[in-house]
Amino acid sequence: QVPLVESGGGSVQAGGSLTLSCAASGYVLSGYCLGWFRQAPEKEREEVAFMDPWGSTQYADSVKGRFTISQDNAKNTLNLQMTSLKPEDTAMYYCAAHTRRAWCYDQRYYIPWGQGTQVTVSA
Repeated sequence: QVPLVESGGGSVQAGGSLTLSCAASGYVLSGYCLGWFRQAPEKEREEVAFMDPWGSTQYADSVKGRFTISQDNAKNTLNLQMTSLKPEDTAMYYCAAHTRRAWCYDQRYYIPWGQGTQVTVSA
């Protein structure tokens, strides 16, 4: 597990936007495989977006075109910009990182460390 703390969640109406952040402390995020995940009540964890150390990204089909994963090297944070939010985006959102570069897009290698940040989208 890699220590990361999520923030930025909240309650918004459908069509709204939120930006989540994930802060690293004591190490530099560059060079890690990075990912955002979410879990709704009584559902399994779902992958949302990945970023590899070379800056390539991958998104779940359900968020493609609406969410953007990015890294702020100056602040040493991982961000998730969410637009056009839908009620089905409601979930606890987690970030995670690991160094197994061959498996950057495999969620099995990600173990979230923080408590997550709640996103609630009302219709």
